[in-house]
Amino acid sequence: MKTKITELLGIEYPVIQGGMAWVADAQLAAHVSKAGGIGFIGAANAPAEWVRQEIRKAREITDKPIGVNIMLLSEHVDEVVKAVIEEHVEAVTTGAGNPGKYMQEWKAANIKVMPVVASVALAKMMERAGADAVVAEGMESGGHIGEQTTMTLVPQVADAVKIPVIAAGGIGDGRGMAAALMLGASAVQLGTRFIVAKESTVNQLYKDRVLAAKDIDSVVTGRKNGHPIRSLRNQMTRQYLEMEKNDVSFEELEHLTLGALRRAVVEGDVKMGTVMAGQIAGLINKEQTCEEIIRELIDETRAVYEERRSIIQ
Repeated sequence: MKTKITELLGIEYPVIQGGMAWVADAQLAAHVSKAGGIGFIGAANAPAEWVRQEIRKAREITDKPIGVNIMLLSEHVDEVVKAVIEEHVEAVTTGAGNPGKYMQEWKAANIKVMPVVASVALAKMMERAGADAVVAEGMESGGHIGEQTTMTLVPQVADAVKIPVIAAGGIGDGRGMAAALMLGASAVQLGTRFIVAKESTVNQLYKDRVLAAKDIDSVVTGRKNGHPIRSLRNQMTRQYLEMEKNDVSFEELEHLTLGALRRAVVEGDVKMGTVMAGQIAGLINKEQTCEEIIRELIDETRAVYEERRSIIQ
């Protein structure tokens, strides 16, 4: 399956694994890349040395292209930027800021830059800054979200920029991938589906919560303070929403969620931890290897195209 993204990144399939904080480590990223997509290590707010070590671990598993997701608000961002250059990663995705100041360095190192965007305006800005592609992420995704849905965002971004577009948010099977490609995307980014991959080191209690999720089990907290985050409903989200309703201060809300993602991912606290997952969680009901996930995704996408072609004719 060849698209502008497979050509740009030198990968077999137009499938990208989201660089999820605490979830996307070397183990997961490397096995996604080994299976023909491209995996991204989530740098989040980790120090550069941790990122460097994860890249090297990934290289021990596969010689296929590897990426790093860089949170530009991280206090370690300058050192992380240097590390990905020195370790010769093939691509970076960026979030929480403008990567413009690092673009020249990355270009000189032949690193493909693919910022995550939630609006047409930001996509156009990233194209002007020199981005090689953009990840158009709809509000169906887990974690920090924007306001537009994938269905509306992707075609508008595809019309607005000349660089390839990667669709993200609410994509969990071949039907979603086929739809994204029809909307103008050249690849899809999956996060929630890869949380439950067999190679994922996420705590099994977290995985089980995703596998048990129904279609209405995700909720968005933080809308009132401008920091909306989608996760699965639990005791913490109920408490958070009640506090929001009572106009509790931002500092108190922050205290409630401090370290909550790590508690869920690492320790398996699915009651008071932040169980980030997209709306697609209700569609995910089995653990598979990364290779099985990607193979099934591609097979389903091809089958959808064949079936719909016969309907249209």
